[in-house]
Amino acid sequence: MSLDLCDLPAPYLSFWRERHVCTLTTPRPNGTPHVVPVGVTFDPEARVARVLANRFSRKVAHVRAATEREGGTARVAVCQFEGRHWATLEGAAVIAAEPERVAEGMRRYEERYGRVPSPNPDRVVIEIRVDRALGSRSFRP
Repeated sequence: MSLDLCDLPAPYLSFWRERHVCTLTTPRPNGTPHVVPVGVTFDPEARVARVLANRFSRKVAHVRAATEREGGTARVAVCQFEGRHWATLEGAAVIAAEPERVAEGMRRYEERYGRVPSPNPDRVVIEIRVDRALGSRSFRP
């Protein structure tokens, strides 16, 4: 079920603050989906989801390649579930390596997951400009 990004239900927002393993789906160069487990944070006011990653990871390479192929846009999705409850955020992804953007991603990760990510000089953040939110019927207002 598609949800209104301007008026996301409180239980949906709460679900995105709880500790859950998520998945990130990125497009491979041949168009097939690449799905990996990740930690995700969501800033509903800015409509940005963030995934910490190593700059040399496949997920980062897929976002970069899709950006080049698609003229600046890499469509991705992040999803999480627990039992019958599920939530997906979709949007255009960019890779951010600026220290302040990576630090913001780490701060939000620590806030959601309760632990500081281990040091990694090759860390970047995948920022997803969310333009679509979906979820199970349990999130219907």
